[in-house]
Amino acid sequence: MKSALIRIAEELLSRTSAVLARHPKRISATLATLLLTGTGLTFAVANLAPDASELPVRSVSESLSTPDLGLQAESLEALSLKLYRSDLTRATDTAETLLKRMGVFDPQAAAFLRKDALVQKNLLGRAGRSVNLEAAGNNSLLKLQARWSPDEDGNFQRLSIVRTAQGFVSTVETLPLTATTRMGSGSISTSLFAATDAARLPDSVANQLADIFSGDIDFHRSLRKGDRFSVVYESLEGDGEPLRAGRVLSAEFVNGGKTHQAMWFQEPLLAGASRAAHKGSYYTFAGESLKRSFLAAPLAFSRITSGFKMRFHPILQVWTAHLGVDYAAPIGTAVRSVGDGVVEFAGVQNGYGNVIKVKHQGQISTVYAHLSHINVRVGQAVPQGEVIGQVGMTGWATGPHLHFEYRVNGVYQDPQAIAQRHDTVPVTAALKPQFDKAAAQARVALLAAGQTKLSSIE
Repeated sequence: MKSALIRIAEELLSRTSAVLARHPKRISATLATLLLTGTGLTFAVANLAPDASELPVRSVSESLSTPDLGLQAESLEALSLKLYRSDLTRATDTAETLLKRMGVFDPQAAAFLRKDALVQKNLLGRAGRSVNLEAAGNNSLLKLQARWSPDEDGNFQRLSIVRTAQGFVSTVETLPLTATTRMGSGSISTSLFAATDAARLPDSVANQLADIFSGDIDFHRSLRKGDRFSVVYESLEGDGEPLRAGRVLSAEFVNGGKTHQAMWFQEPLLAGASRAAHKGSYYTFAGESLKRSFLAAPLAFSRITSGFKMRFHPILQVWTAHLGVDYAAPIGTAVRSVGDGVVEFAGVQNGYGNVIKVKHQGQISTVYAHLSHINVRVGQAVPQGEVIGQVGMTGWATGPHLHFEYRVNGVYQDPQAIAQRHDTVPVTAALKPQFDKAAAQARVALLAAGQTKLSSIE
């Protein structure tokens, strides 16, 4: 019997060797597959293993120590949970409403805010100031900081209120702003402000766009639905928090299918020259200055209600020549000097009410009437764009508006015709290579701004 089994085994081995010799690659691949999947080999091994019921059974006993739950609870209680929140102040804020809006319920902190002189002067009742606070897990105040940039001196102020072992302490510091670059784009449906709001651009950027292109675009009458813009501008930050927008660095505005482009360029500061003389200006990418002798209008945004023409006077009830332009605007709207000049008159004058007269070069003077407030005095030099007063309805006025006049050698002229007169000054030949390099960089930045497509007013 045993010899018969040996013969059978030898026969099987001989046949297997012959097959392997004839098909070595196929047999190797099959074995590799079986090794990877483990199916066949596992089956074979499992069949060769002893029955599980026949295996010896061994009991293992080990003592385990339970953790000290009381110690763990004490450790958790020792952990201090801190909460961080941020918001903007509102003009109506009180100590309680500000803290409540930011999720802090701390009577001691509220009492400190109500009484502290620095808080009363710099925080409560001041709208738009960036506030960050740190609170404990029980919603009590640990630290509060407010930041704002009141001036154009490149600095910001930081009010800090900190809880100490002796109570709360407040301090105010003056620190330098950090400038970063931001960009945005949008399209016009109803107004420039509506489009910039939807594009999440600051109002000051909208105002700058209107000023930059005011010599080429009449933002009171020429905007069309579908006009579009792209802008690159500075964001001035304190401790990493955006506090206000800085200067527009480059911009593109497509109005009625015509493209207008501008970039800020500042000449290098020469050795020995004062920084006050280090002034820049806006230019086209070809190097032509966009600075005009006069702004297109004394108001950033408004609508003309009465032009330079004959009209039926609403008070005198007679037809008479209207020797200026009326701009409808709310009381308090800022009124700007349209050009560099000197204040020749500032006070009350008959039907003009509160009025300012500014003397410019070339025997040109401008008049701003019906003001609610006068910001300048006689003899004061005013640069182009400076706010000299606010819109009102003093004198002979049936509603809030600004009456604006141009006079050349005492003769009334159409303000809209005067505003179109301008002389462009190109970049000097010595600065042209440097300007061209800056213009190339501005083009790339504007292209990126246009591709962001942050907003499109539908």
